[in-house]
Amino acid sequence: MFFYVIMIIIGFAFLVVGADFLVKGASNIAKKFYIPETLIGLTIVAIGTSAPELIITITSANSGATDLIIGNAIGSNLCNLLLIIGIMTIIKPITIDKDVVKIHIPASLFSAIIILFMEIASFASTQFVLDKIDGIILVTMFSLYFSYPIFVEIKDIIKSYRVNKNLKTEKNINILTSILFIIIGAILLKYGGDFVVDYASNIAREFNLSERVIGLTIVAIGTAMPEMVTSIIAVIKKDTDLAIGNLVGSCVLNLLLILGIGAIITPLNFSKDFNQNIMLLIISTLLILSFNFIGKKYTITRKKGFILLLIFSIYIIGLFV
Repeated sequence: MFFYVIMIIIGFAFLVVGADFLVKGASNIAKKFYIPETLIGLTIVAIGTSAPELIITITSANSGATDLIIGNAIGSNLCNLLLIIGIMTIIKPITIDKDVVKIHIPASLFSAIIILFMEIASFASTQFVLDKIDGIILVTMFSLYFSYPIFVEIKDIIKSYRVNKNLKTEKNINILTSILFIIIGAILLKYGGDFVVDYASNIAREFNLSERVIGLTIVAIGTAMPEMVTSIIAVIKKDTDLAIGNLVGSCVLNLLLILGIGAIITPLNFSKDFNQNIMLLIISTLLILSFNFIGKKYTITRKKGFILLLIFSIYIIGLFV
């Protein structure tokens, strides 16, 4: 047990250092080429911090632990929307980019609804089944979503670069160093996430917790740690666009790409008990969306963040009670 705790602590250390490297490298590239930080957050950082979820999915699919896959995906998204955004706003109220509100949060909502629709459409009476065709559909949808911000921003990036190409940046940014930061950060995040998830799961199994509960709690929180640490560091460094872009991008990635790849590897049979968790995810996404139009527009205040943390606390308690 003591060894497990030590390895979890080492994992958290890897996550903190890796997130710092990843944010620094991505932010430097954005500043160097005048790329909007929201775009970097939705792509490079979102994929980098979602590496643990992807690894867990592939491993779980090959071993037949399908409840762990969907528990990880749904649980990580609930952590992103309720726990992480809640913590971020407690640290400092955050302003959300209009494109994130109008496009990317609705995309996250749409992804959750699609998963629910596929569950309802499943012919199995006691289980939710995602087959290879469903997986291909989900991965295709993610590819379209992933490509969208690149194409929609490309003209602005070129225009900004042409206007500012003769201007000196605030710092002498080295691209190779920035790329190296991203690579090192992603590696540390990967192994940090593995250590936290693997050894925390070992502890959980000693207490005879179900695979579903492990997936929704320890594995989900563990694999969401990169997003949490990355987002908190980004807020402290006043890179809120990067933080929110990362979280929303990861939510879409978890549902479309992670579940899609899992279903392509092997048919995923899930318990219908996940119904309530998917519904909570849809409600949480709607709540985040509505917060942008209640009170100060496009701003999530500390009070709103407290509400998110309260809902997350009730959700966790409900799983065990």
